[in-house]
Order: sequence, then C-alpha cells, then structure tokens
Amino acid sequence: MKNAPDKLQWHPAFCAAAGLEFHEDIERLELKLEYNLSKEPIRIDLLIIKEESDRRIKNEIGHIMRTYNVIEYKSPEDALTIDDFYKTVGYACLYKGYGEYVDAVPINELTISIFREARPEKMFLTLQRYGHKIEERYPGIYYVTEHLPIPAQIIVTQELEPGEHRSLRILSNHAKKEDIEEFLRNVEEMNTPRDRQNVEAVLQVSVKANDELYREIRRDANMCDALRELMKDDLEDARKLGESEGEAKIIINMNHSGMSPENIASITGKNLDEIRAILEGRVPVAL
Repeated sequence: MKNAPDKLQWHPAFCAAAGLEFHEDIERLELKLEYNLSKEPIRIDLLIIKEESDRRIKNEIGHIMRTYNVIEYKSPEDALTIDDFYKTVGYACLYKGYGEYVDAVPINELTISIFREARPEKMFLTLQRYGHKIEERYPGIYYVTEHLPIPAQIIVTQELEPGEHRSLRILSNHAKKEDIEEFLRNVEEMNTPRDRQNVEAVLQVSVKANDELYREIRRDANMCDALRELMKDDLEDARKLGESEGEAKIIINMNHSGMSPENIASITGKNLDEIRAILEGRVPVAL
C-alpha cells in the first residue's frame, strides 16, 4: 500500500512570502509567526507589528495596515467562509483584550487581512447581505467596510498584480510558469540571509505543489542556473563538510523538503543516477 503523501506546509511558506512582500520595509516590521493569543491553543497565523505606526508600507497589501495587524491565511485546500471571517475579527479582538495593560492595543491601531488563492464569492455575498460593503481597492485586494470595529481586507492572491506579488502567486497547486520564472529572476537580487531563507521556504512548497511545471522550467538553462544560485549556500556548506558526504546530506535534505530527484539534479548539477543512488541508500552517508 502506498504511503499517503506528506501534507504540504503552506502556512510557513505563506509567512515567508509575506516577508518577501514586505522586504522593502522589513527592518521596520516585526513578523511573529503563529502568535499565541493566550496560554490556550488560539493562534494567529501571522502578526505584523509596525515599529513606525505613521509610516506607510510601500506594498499595497500593507496600505491598510496600522500598528497591529492580524493576518489569517487559507491554503489552496482551505475554504473561506463567513464564520472564518468573523473568527478572524474575533482573533483581533482577543489580541486587544489580552494586552499587557488596559488599552495597550488601541482598537484604532488594529487591522485584519485574510489571504486566499481564489475569490470567496459566497462569503462576499453573505458579507454584503449583513450590511458590509466590499470595495476592490487594488487588483485582488478587497476592503471590507461598514459595521466593523476594525479595518479589514481580503486578498485574493490569484488576482494580485503579477509583476508585484510573485511570491504569493506561486503558492498554488496551479502556479503559472511566467510567475515562477519571474520570481526566480527577481529573487537573484535578494542577498540578505532573511530574504534567502524566505525564498527557499516559498520554493520548497511551490516546487512540491507544482513538480511537473518545475521539471519543465529546469529544462531552461537560465532558470536552472537561477535555482542553482539560490541553493549555492547549501552547496557550499556541503563542500565544507566534504565533497561526497557533505553533498549527500544536502541532497537528502532537499528530497525530504519535497524536491524530486530530477529537480535536485538540475539544481546541484550532479548526474541523476548519482542523485538516485544517494536517495536509495546505495551511497553510505553518516547522518
């Protein structure tokens, strides 16, 4: 019987994509992943705290944001219902209520952002029926107003402007080739350890979710070079450990993160048979 495939870790990849979206302002932001609202298991997917509340974030996704910003992410497999919307409002209210002292988190310094790949048509209709207004402020970015204590927006990632939001658009089971290629070209200029870590986290999930498409992309020599460039730090670490044993460890880790043998061969420049020999245990590796 075939083992069930590992569940893709969409949420960490989304948080990494958020870091890339806001990388121009990242030094003035604090991103807290899976922030615990209390000792009970109630967690916010991502909490973004602006260190300079009066300074506008450059990325239009961040235009609505104030000091404290509650982020909810729905993976491609997740639904987004009216209850999910109000649950997120509830998270924001709980975050305010659990402040260190009375009114430590002013209600007028809170916002809500909910991300989903596809447009939640049914939820939009229900919100309107409840008296809320929905305005598409930017492509794929919908502000929800009227009868809400906190400014809210819904981000439909597949509708976002392609040129500006590749990191979110490739977090999909149906990523587009042009989005991936442009993402790979753009991230070559990102050299800080934080940016590169976020890039690798996004790619690990995107590659696993779109394996056939990445196999096609790897046939393009330029794109293959871009993937290899992104992995150069890992490969350099491998060489320091020793050419054969060190690279073998990196190859095994790449496979565990969801990369196929073909993709690993393209990125590392090693022969596909060598890759398979390592993954099948025919090459001894001290783990």
